[in-house]
Amino acid sequence: MGARPTKAASNIYCRCRIAAAKYDDRLNSREGAAELLGVSASTLADYELGTTKCVPVDSVVRMADLYNAPELQNHYCMNECPIGRGKDLPVEVSHLESVTLKLLSAFQGSEEIRAVLIAISADGKITEDESTDFARVLSYLEDVSAKVQEFKLWAEKQVTGRC
Repeated sequence: MGARPTKAASNIYCRCRIAAAKYDDRLNSREGAAELLGVSASTLADYELGTTKCVPVDSVVRMADLYNAPELQNHYCMNECPIGRGKDLPVEVSHLESVTLKLLSAFQGSEEIRAVLIAISADGKITEDESTDFARVLSYLEDVSAKVQEFKLWAEKQVTGRC
């Protein structure tokens, strides 16, 4: 394989390996990365080329750790895991400014949502006329949760200082 992969360049496993190679030269080649991961170079090529139907979870965990790429685990959970498939998890790590602005913007309207939730919860049940407001509260909370997860993903990547 050459220094610049072409077919695998858009694959998240390949992108994360190439990004990690800035900090560990052994990751510049599939052979070097495969040795560190305990898989064959052809197996790693299959992951990076997308020819493996489902990358084994233990390999994803090892890649995420070796590459300092926690987004690989989120990608796996969202796209390959039958339980997490379709969940709204961040798969790319943004810059701090972007993540912070998204998180802060998610809190806009929190006072209104708080008041609606208190009103709905006051009698201990959700009535039919409250169901639309309750759905709005859930949607708001899902949005906040996604932004919090993105911020946590960014923070997790910072722990090693290799960003």
